This record gives sequence, C-alpha cells and structure tokens, in this order.
Amino acid sequence: MNHTHDTDDQLRRSLGIGRRRFLSTCTAVAAGAIAAPVLGAGPVHAAAQPAAADGTGTGQALVPADKRGIILYTVRDATGRDPLSTTLPSGFRAVFEQLARFGYRQVEFAGYGQHPNAPGGASLESVEGARLLRRWLDDNGLRAQGNHGFIPGSWPLTSTDLDTFKKHLEIANILGMAHMGTGGDPTSSSYKADWDVAADKWHALGEIARGAGLKLYTHNHDAAYGFLLDGGPLDAQGRPTRSSGIRKLEYFLSVTDPKLIWLEMDIFWAHVAQYKFRTYTAHDGSTQTNVFDPAGLVTRHNLRYPLFHAKDGVVNNTNGMGYDMVPFGTGVIDYRTFFSRVGHRNYHNPMVEQDNAPSATNPAQSLEHAAIGYRNLADLRR
Repeated sequence: MNHTHDTDDQLRRSLGIGRRRFLSTCTAVAAGAIAAPVLGAGPVHAAAQPAAADGTGTGQALVPADKRGIILYTVRDATGRDPLSTTLPSGFRAVFEQLARFGYRQVEFAGYGQHPNAPGGASLESVEGARLLRRWLDDNGLRAQGNHGFIPGSWPLTSTDLDTFKKHLEIANILGMAHMGTGGDPTSSSYKADWDVAADKWHALGEIARGAGLKLYTHNHDAAYGFLLDGGPLDAQGRPTRSSGIRKLEYFLSVTDPKLIWLEMDIFWAHVAQYKFRTYTAHDGSTQTNVFDPAGLVTRHNLRYPLFHAKDGVVNNTNGMGYDMVPFGTGVIDYRTFFSRVGHRNYHNPMVEQDNAPSATNPAQSLEHAAIGYRNLADLRR
C-alpha cells in the first residue's frame, strides 16, 4: 500500500493562513461586544436570545445554532471560583446563565466539581447533584452533550470500577446526554497488542453504555494519531519496532464495533499530529511519508465522530507541536474548510475548547474567550 500523499495539497486543505488577519478583526469586534454581558443581570432563556446569536455572516451556517457547544474545561476557573469573593459568574449555575447569554446551546462537562460556596456545594457527582445540574441546564436552554468523566482503569473490571462506571452512566442519563466519554486515549501505547487489549476493554464498556442508552466515546490527543508499531524486527523485549503506516486510532477504528464505540476528534491535536507524525519506518526498513488529513479521516468514518473539540492555534515551529493555542476563530486552522468537508452539519456536535483560556491576571478572560469562540463558530458560513 502506498502511504505517500501530496504534502502541499494536504496542508492547503488543512491550514488557512490567509484567515488570520480577517479573524483577528472578528476577535476585536467580539471582545468589545461581550465586555458588558459578562457582568450582566440574571439568566437569559432560550426564547430571549438576541438575533445576533445566530451569527452575522451570509450563507448557510456550517454549525447550526442548536449544535454550538463548549466544553466546560474552557471556563474551569469560573466554575471553580468562590462566588463570595467576586462579582464575576462563579459556579455551574451562574456560568450556565452566562454561556446561554453568549448563545451556546450545548455543554460538555469535564467533571462535576465546583467551588464549595457555589449553589449545590463542592461536588455534584451524584444523582441529587445531577438533578440540580439538569434543572439549571433546562432553565437556560442548554443541553448536556457529553462528559470527560470516569473510565475504569482496571481490566478486567473490578466490582468497584464497574459500580462507579454505572453511577456515571446514571448521572449522564439524568443530565440528558446522548454520549458519555473520557478526555484520554484508549491507551498511551504504540504497540498493536496493547491496542487490541484496549479494544476488548472498550467493547465491554460500550456494551454496558449501550444497555444504559448511551454512546461511549474516546477523545484523542496528538499521540493517538501517531504510527502504530506492528511489525519489523523485534526489540529486546520482543516488541515490534516498525510500522505498516496505519495510525493508532485508525487501527482502533478498524477493530472496534461502530455500534458500541464512538470518537470525539480534538481538531487542534489532530493538526498537531499532522505536524509531528509525517514519516515512519516501514517493515522493510524504508522511510515512508504520510501526512495526516484530519478531515479525511472523519469523512471515512463520519458517523463514528459525533463530537468535536473546536480548538484553534497559530503557527509556532519552535515548540515541537507546530501551534500555539488561541481563542477559537483567531488562529490558522481552516475550520470553514474542515466543517464543509465533513458535512453532516445536523449530526456533529462541535465543542469550543481552549485549554489556556483561564488567566491568573484577568479573571474574566476565560468567559471572554468563550464569547469570542461562540461568535466565530456562529459566523462560519458555507
């Protein structure tokens, strides 16, 4: 099989350098528009959202209004801060109110902890806590679409891990999720044998999740799109040292049941993988080139990717990753082309994410960046 691709063509489809100046202008406009609402009054319900929340561009929106989401990890400082020490939104309830004002309709949880002084207390990881969260979501016209939560570390599963997993499935159902997942890869290994074990484990978990009416998903970082070690000479521990050219998650997709296991692509980390993992040593010892095409992988397995992390970056060729993370829509990753290529706009659920949105010197920054991300997501047009 020939794994060599046209590098320039791949990069043209995956990167949009020319967008930076235009999107920087959009960022400035959005930043000015959200300064007042961050400190605004009470909750804004779905029916009361301003017309501008649907975006200002012309043409069909690439991400429909009811599919625009955010993972709460982006604003984790806001959910975690003490409401008694600030006038900024603090705790889940107030953060939900603010995200609804921006226009978001979906959230993805990253755990259920908040500041002890926030309504509901420190931990809402319980049936009672989930009911409280669901009420606040409903009050603000929001839907919970997933969670980076508990995946058992044991295999075979211990009874304790199984009970905890089932508790999280119950919480997900109370919250109204269609999907439940994790923030990690199925395994951190590069070896085929370990991915086979991970597939067995995830099949078992997927069966349990399906029995609870939920779709179980795993989430990628860049390493999962590196090359699988599956052949060639063995090392001193008897492990393969060379690759057939298949990427780890591509292999995982090929050996897992699409009715039991789904994936969430973090588009930023997929582009980091495109930058980092371009060549491999084939079984015969030759060096082969294979430039990763994130949108191409999704189009080949479209219905297995119900969720995305929509995270942006600017080019940095000195940090080993190729990008520095920036607010969504202010970088160079060509999301207009990506969403156009993958299609299925009423199926996919993009969640705005920015790992570095919280700031030690600007407590309002993460919510400001969430607002910028919403505006730029809404403005993506065909």
